[in-house]
Amino acid sequence: MTTTTTDAASAATETAKAGMPQLDLSTFPNQIFWLIVTLAVIYIVLSRVALPRIGGTLANRKGTISADLAAAEELKQKAVAAEAAYNEALASARVEAGKIVAAAKADIQADLNKAIASADAEIAAKSAESVKRIEEIKLGAVAAVESVAKDTAGALIAALGGTADEKAISAAVAARLKG
Repeated sequence: MTTTTTDAASAATETAKAGMPQLDLSTFPNQIFWLIVTLAVIYIVLSRVALPRIGGTLANRKGTISADLAAAEELKQKAVAAEAAYNEALASARVEAGKIVAAAKADIQADLNKAIASADAEIAAKSAESVKRIEEIKLGAVAAVESVAKDTAGALIAALGGTADEKAISAAVAARLKG
């Protein structure tokens, strides 16, 4: 084992003395040949395989993005149309609600007018009945006052010692009641 290790160490020492193999002028033609071959292979692989795939992928992405943008624009137009339809429906609903409110107010006003007319008729009937009753009470009161006045006048005349004439007392009371 010692010999193998020493042989490896001596080979490493010789290699280190020679320098880097890439800078050895005797291997330059060989290195240039393989460089050209490698670049040609890389160029062929890139131009025939990798770049067309990359170009195809980019074209697909561009097409997908364009289609997505077109779909988004179409959906935006539909959303604008839907919003306009919503606003139109909302406006017509407000107009319809206004009509319903106006009709309800008219119905309520008509019912109110009927109720007021009915109440006015009832009040007028009760008022007429009350006036009639007041007139009856007034006539009854006047008759009662006249009767009481005649009786009182007759009693006063009798108390004063005079004789009461019914016709004279009635004429005096009637004249006094007239004013």
